Amino acid sequence: MRLLSMETEDDASNKRLKKVSIVGFGGLGKTTLAKAVYEKIKGDFDCRAFVPIGRNPDIKKVFRDILIELGNSHSDLTILDAKQLMVKLREFLENKRYLVIIDDIWDESLWEIIKFAFSNRNNLGSRLITTTRIVSVSNSCCSSADDSVYQMKPLSLDDSRKLFHKRIFSSETECPNEFEQVSRDILKKCGGVPLAIITIASALAGGQKVKPKHEWYILLQSLGSGLTEDNSLDEMRRILSFSYYDLPYDLRTCLLYLSIYPEGSEIGRDRLIWKWVAEGFVHPGNQGTSLFLLGLNYFNQLINRSMIQPIYDHLGQISTCRIHDMVLDLICNLSHEAKFVNLLDGTRNSMSSQSNVRRLSLQNINEDHPAKSLTNIMSMSRVRSITIFPTAIDIMPALSRFKALRVLDLMGCNLGENSNLQLHLKDVGHLIHLRYLGLSRTKIRELPPKIGNLQFLEVLDLGNNYIDELPPTVCNLRRLIYLNIYPCKVVPTGVLHNLTSMEVLREILVPLNIIAQELGNLARLRELRIHFKDGHYDLYEGFVKSLCNLHRMESLSIDCNYGETSFELMDLLAERWVPPVHLREFVSRMPSKLSALRGWIKKDPSHLSNLSVLFLWPVKEVQQEDVEIIGGLQSLRRLWMKSTQQIQRLLIIRADVFLCMVDFGLYCGSAAQIMFEPGALPRAEYVRFSLGVRVAKEDGNYGFDLGLQGNLLSLRQRVWVNLYCGGARVGEAKEAEAAVRHALDAHPNHSAVEIYMFPHIAEGAQDDDLM
Repeated sequence: MRLLSMETEDDASNKRLKKVSIVGFGGLGKTTLAKAVYEKIKGDFDCRAFVPIGRNPDIKKVFRDILIELGNSHSDLTILDAKQLMVKLREFLENKRYLVIIDDIWDESLWEIIKFAFSNRNNLGSRLITTTRIVSVSNSCCSSADDSVYQMKPLSLDDSRKLFHKRIFSSETECPNEFEQVSRDILKKCGGVPLAIITIASALAGGQKVKPKHEWYILLQSLGSGLTEDNSLDEMRRILSFSYYDLPYDLRTCLLYLSIYPEGSEIGRDRLIWKWVAEGFVHPGNQGTSLFLLGLNYFNQLINRSMIQPIYDHLGQISTCRIHDMVLDLICNLSHEAKFVNLLDGTRNSMSSQSNVRRLSLQNINEDHPAKSLTNIMSMSRVRSITIFPTAIDIMPALSRFKALRVLDLMGCNLGENSNLQLHLKDVGHLIHLRYLGLSRTKIRELPPKIGNLQFLEVLDLGNNYIDELPPTVCNLRRLIYLNIYPCKVVPTGVLHNLTSMEVLREILVPLNIIAQELGNLARLRELRIHFKDGHYDLYEGFVKSLCNLHRMESLSIDCNYGETSFELMDLLAERWVPPVHLREFVSRMPSKLSALRGWIKKDPSHLSNLSVLFLWPVKEVQQEDVEIIGGLQSLRRLWMKSTQQIQRLLIIRADVFLCMVDFGLYCGSAAQIMFEPGALPRAEYVRFSLGVRVAKEDGNYGFDLGLQGNLLSLRQRVWVNLYCGGARVGEAKEAEAAVRHALDAHPNHSAVEIYMFPHIAEGAQDDDLM
């Protein structure tokens, strides 16, 4: 790959900052290519960032996002202006070899501002990659002799055919004879543009089976003269329009709804689905079927149709998504024509003086006339949904103006330091039709008691706020399905008894046995995060009894104060609770013994057959038997365990366990060492483990050989190693660090390595300082 060679060229005499700009028209795959290069080479750098900015960026947000991605997430970033953020970024990068990708730049003047943050050339071989559709912007980004412009080209006919056939027939080469000619004709119209090829192929795949040939010809006739650079926008819209109208009606509505988000947004999957539910876009299936799970099916269908782009977390799970800017352009136009959403985004406003506005998305303030677009609307009495982004919070309308509101989303807007906005919030109790109330990260300290008037409320998101206790009137919200009160809050006695529709509850603080018992009424609960305060046996007994009624549980997180009573809870769980077969995630942040887990697995392994995430921190002791039993869980992708009183000195990770593991973490302190057999952890991308230096030496592992070199072949992200040096000499500790680092530095995937030594070895320490 020529672009990769541009990036990895390493002339020892030239370590200056190297810039590469990827340029080409929309849909050619610039972002996809940049991401592929980023993933391939990011392990070679001290810090890295991939930041999309889009057509109308906020320069302060751009600098903040870069700093946060690089690893500087100090709270003062929110109060600094653009110049201060630029200075902080330059200081942060001063002595670091960095890789930064800035995706989708539209404006030369914006680049002129951004580039000053990277003008401190520290001669460490850093890399700065940009992507843009505009040649003049690309040339501006690459103004020195060391820089390179990479011109994106359309795919060759052969590569286009492979991509097209693989999406439809699941094979790059096999295509039934009856589709050969029409395939060639369609690919000519696509002009080698990956977005066009994937979009059309997704429409023709038709879900579970390929559409009949006559529908291929109907599509072909609708494509016009074909895609060229000159007419790419109009033809791409035509192609995307075909895919849009090929969607079932419900999915069209759900896709149009994404027009409420600004360009380049990373959209939370669950938040989006809950808003679909509240808007009434998700239609009930069989009686008792979760609306969220139905909405999740809609979401997955839009991904399958290539209308939205999934963003995978480190476990390969989809928790967020993006929408391609060309798809966003299409649905914004369609939404405006259908009067589906009215936008205020600072440039592409679609606000108008009409009385039938249904949905508002306030994204940016119009600096010339900040309130004009809103006051021109004759009436807000029919508005059903309003989403306000932080940059537009100052023009939040009075809630008393809304009579039919079903969705109010203020996530991330600062309501805590502005008394006028707090006064607005006191009117929320009058929104009697409200289904969704999103107040996470708004810095509020209390909920108005009249929240209990919202008889139809289904989603109440209060996450990451400063609320100490919910008002007792919450017990009136009998239709509530989702309640997020993280970090843990006290729920008044009697509230949970009434909330029998609840499916998700995050994160409840349980100080009283009666509250633990009330949890048993939530028979539909799928996700529970719970924190025990000053637990005692009666409290645990009430909780375990309730848990036995919750047969739909998919995710369970338990946290309690450290202490010996915590073991009682795990003993009760082992004795009286059988994990439901749907359980995907079990998190325990309390002192535990592994006997409970052993018992569940030995009794009936099928009950944990879907377990994907297991977090046990801390456990009393890990034995080899535990490693092999847990490693036999076939769906397990993430494991974090930490032992506090380790007895077994050597734990071996064999090649026939943890076959699906992506994120492996096992810490056993200073009393044990961990070794990896050849072929161990075949899919692991993140690995965390510990090494007791003294134990390794005493057991004859003089070279600190842990089986790392030439092993863990999927490792491509990061390795964390805790070296426990107590009782060892300084020389032995340094020898262990060097051996581990050498094994990992030689790894073919160049994963980032972080080694932590306990205790820390000071510069110039003598050889017996750790004894």
